[in-house]
Order: sequence, then structure tokens, then C-alpha cells
Amino acid sequence: MGLAEDIKQKAFQLGFDLAGITDASPLNNEQFKLFTDWLAFGYAGRMDYMRDNLDKRTNPAKLFKNAQSIICLGLNYTPLKTQKKATTSAGPMGTVANYARYEDYHPFIKKQLRKLTDFIASSAGTGFRFKICVDSAPLAERTLAARAGLGFIGKNRMLINPQLGPQLLLAEIVTSLKLHTDLPLRLPTQVGAAGEPTKTSCSNCNKCLTACPTGALMPDGHFDANKCISYLTIEYKAEFPPDLAQKIGARLFGCDECVLACPHHTDAPVCKNRQFKFYNDRAKLNLHQILNMSEDDFETRFADSAFLRLGLDRLKRNAQACLTNLTH
Repeated sequence: MGLAEDIKQKAFQLGFDLAGITDASPLNNEQFKLFTDWLAFGYAGRMDYMRDNLDKRTNPAKLFKNAQSIICLGLNYTPLKTQKKATTSAGPMGTVANYARYEDYHPFIKKQLRKLTDFIASSAGTGFRFKICVDSAPLAERTLAARAGLGFIGKNRMLINPQLGPQLLLAEIVTSLKLHTDLPLRLPTQVGAAGEPTKTSCSNCNKCLTACPTGALMPDGHFDANKCISYLTIEYKAEFPPDLAQKIGARLFGCDECVLACPHHTDAPVCKNRQFKFYNDRAKLNLHQILNMSEDDFETRFADSAFLRLGLDRLKRNAQACLTNLTH
């Protein structure tokens, strides 16, 4: 096997479910226009960081000098489909997105990537230079992952792997090594909403669009983050607009409706990485307990969780909105 195959095999040994390699070329014109149009329409909401470093986000060589290849990795986080049901005496409960039922994936994946880069360094020698990216770097990770053959971007705007489904955490190693690249998945071509040919495995399925509680996923293929419950409950820092607050329902942290509705999710295998710590008791949280929680209690309860990035004040904001929806 060549170095590229050795790297992918090591990634699988480290617990990743998907591994592929693409070059460090910029996004093509169509991809660039899709992203810049999304920003121009205001669909990024208040995520100002999406507007920053546009050159780096659309051209990996601007993010990392002398970049030649990008190693793209995916970790399936689909949880067990069975879970303990809350008793009627437990009080009003708020639901939590599946990814947040695990430990915070950022430090976990970075730790695994460092092990992978140590392996590559031992094989490639002193010429190996790299940058580790886990969600926070300005990189078009879904587009690059699709280019590396990890899956396709569906109508829910998520990367979907036909075998593993849409619940995937992505990460990248941008490197100076020139590695053998993988091909994108071969997908059937159909006619898009504007009459242009588009490649997708969503076919005529619109289940994610129908499932979206707020209409954030639009029939023309656009995604409006301003309406997305995941954006509102995690990224949005102000008080919720009243009409959207009602549509949040009992979703305390994030929203999985568009991925759970996806047919590719139906038979998706559960996460097999036993090192990735899972908390089944975080599927639903007592809203009164959240509202009465102190800062110390919060930091202790969610010490290794994505909740810490949200902060207690916004978690209480979410809990109050959920409680209002459940009691009216």
C-alpha cells in the first residue's frame, strides 16, 4: 500500500468511520457562488465569522501555506435507537440534539488527529507539515469531504454517506504532502429546481424539507440559518423572535428533525467508537433543574460537553422558551 492508503487504514484503527483524500485546490465556480450567494441573501444570520476569511474558506492553500492535500475524516455519531423514557413525575423535559449526548467532539477528535499526524510523520519524515481542522477553522469541510468521496451534500445541507447516513462529525488535516486523491461518489444526475443538472442521491425525496419545523430548508435548495432551530438554540445570542420561539417546541439544544427524517438515517449503524464517551441521560433534560442551576452546577454537570460552549445564560433562555411552549 502507498502512504495515502496507510493513512486511511490508520484513521480507521483510530476509530474514524470514513477517510478520504482530496487536493488543496479552491472551490469551483459553482461552489463559490453557492456560498457567496448564501452570504449575500443574509442566510448566515448573525454568524459573522462565516463572512470572515472568505479567501481561506474557499481556498485551502490560503489557509495553510504550501497545502497540497487534505485528509478528510468522518466519525459516525448515530446513537442507539433505544433510550430510557422519562417518567411522568420527572417534570417538563427539553430534548437535546444527538451529537450533544456525547462528550465535546472538538477535543476528542483533535486528540485522535494528533495520533494520526504522529503516524504520518513517522512515515513521511521531516517534510511533513500540516494543520488540524475540527469545525472551527475557516474551511468548507462538507464540500471538501464530498470531493474526497466521503458522501454527498443532501437537501438538508448535511453531508450524507449512503451507508452511514447523515449523522457525521467531520475533520480535516491540511498537509504539504502530495497524496493520491480519491474520487467523489458517483451519483445519478437529475434536473434541479432552476433547470440545471445536479448530482444528488436525494432523488425526489423531500422528507427533510417537510420535517423542518420552521421552513429553514427551502424547496429551491437554499438554507436560511435565521430560521434554523439548531442555529437559534446554539449560535443565536439574543432573545428569540416570538414566532420562532413557539416553533422551537421542547428542543432545548439543537434540532435533529432534518437528519432523522432522512431515509439514509433509517438503517444507519450506531456509533461503534467506544472511546467516544456517550451520555444516554442527556437525551432529555429537566427544564426546572436547568432554570434553577447555578454556574458551578452547570460547569460540573457539563464539564466535557458541547453545552459549555453555549453557556448557562443561553441554556436558561432555551429552557424558558421550551417550558413556555410546553405549558401553553
